[in-house]
Amino acid sequence: MPRAKTGVVRRRKHKAILKRAKGFYALRSKSVRKARETLFSGAMRSFNDRRKRKGDMRRLWIVRINAAVRQHGLSYSVFMHGLKKAGIELDRKILADIAVRQPEAFAELISKARA
Repeated sequence: MPRAKTGVVRRRKHKAILKRAKGFYALRSKSVRKARETLFSGAMRSFNDRRKRKGDMRRLWIVRINAAVRQHGLSYSVFMHGLKKAGIELDRKILADIAVRQPEAFAELISKARA
């Protein structure tokens, strides 16, 4: 009697892969091999981009702070240096939020950074 190898198990795995690849273009949703490759590269990209998002957000905060500071005739680097000298330890996320939502409070921070 021949030995049963991977009938049901393999089919189950293939069905699971194809189910996750639903909506992909052409063979990427039909062929198990292409679907697996696409899912793998998609998982890699999403993993890497989760880390990349951190840098993107930091860049956005810096742009927002810089725009708010320049309205008061200062540059970003001078402002950040002034904050550090004044002993104000706010991170860029909070500073950007204050700059957008509370301009009068941000103006006080700028005056402290100037001094």
